[in-house]
Amino acid sequence: MQNLLPEPPATLLPANHEADAALAAAEQAGSDQAYAEVAAHFPTYSAAWAELAARSFAQGQVVTAYAYARTGYHRGLDQLRRSGWKGHGPVPWSHEPNRGFLRCLYVLSRAADEIGEADEAARCAQFLRDCDPAAADALASN
Repeated sequence: MQNLLPEPPATLLPANHEADAALAAAEQAGSDQAYAEVAAHFPTYSAAWAELAARSFAQGQVVTAYAYARTGYHRGLDQLRRSGWKGHGPVPWSHEPNRGFLRCLYVLSRAADEIGEADEAARCAQFLRDCDPAAADALASN
């Protein structure tokens, strides 16, 4: 059966060049503290939370990764809603400012799985795929 209803337009989060520059500086510093300072200075910037979550997960700090990812995820949801998102529709990976939110969603799914929250892990994985299958594929291949 074919769906005759049009898909909502893609949601594109606005760029934050100041936060992007701060994140680039944190990458140069390479420390968790540098990333934490970016998140503290730009608390609505999901990319900083995503980096903190990914770094914590890689270090085996799953609960910390979960907390960082959940924070970035919720901050990203707020931004999506302010950008016109109505709870469904594409959030393309190809649009760089969307990647922080999508990365948070990915790490949240993985961390939830690690702490035994199978339902949440599955919901987040499906949500990521619903946002953009390319995001799920790109993140899973890293």
